[in-house]
Amino acid sequence: MYTYTVRPGDTLYSIAEDFRTPYQTILEANTLPDPNIITPGQSIMIPGFPDPATIPYSIEVSIGQRQLTLFENRTVKKTYPVAVGRMLFETPVGEFIIVNRAPNPGGPYGVLWLSLSRKGYGIHGTNDPSSIGQAVSRGCVRMFNEDVLEVGAIVPNGTRVTITP
Repeated sequence: MYTYTVRPGDTLYSIAEDFRTPYQTILEANTLPDPNIITPGQSIMIPGFPDPATIPYSIEVSIGQRQLTLFENRTVKKTYPVAVGRMLFETPVGEFIIVNRAPNPGGPYGVLWLSLSRKGYGIHGTNDPSSIGQAVSRGCVRMFNEDVLEVGAIVPNGTRVTITP
């Protein structure tokens, strides 16, 4: 089971939304004296996701370098160019996991959407390949369609994604 560390501003409801997990399911997995009071640094169990330490893959996204690096057992497997968020729509920095995926989401999302554990953000393909390498998205990490298909075929849900400035 995945253990999430509460961040400032989190509520149990916002955590449930971020992980696309019913509030009641999270409540039942945790012994909380008052579910309305959670504090930064507190650990919350999120059922339905493995501990990322049990997955041999991880992803690191460098916003500044505009690249995504796929690791296997802490060794670089491959690096990909990406587009990141533009001014006023910055790509969020932090630790996330992939919570689900949607093939062929259509529109600007290309051939695959990998949802991150922050509602509204993901790693996805594009219908505008010329945007790769730019800061043009609304905060998501945009990849060439063939690249996101390659990554999506390798990493399972629960894979750790670290995004750095």
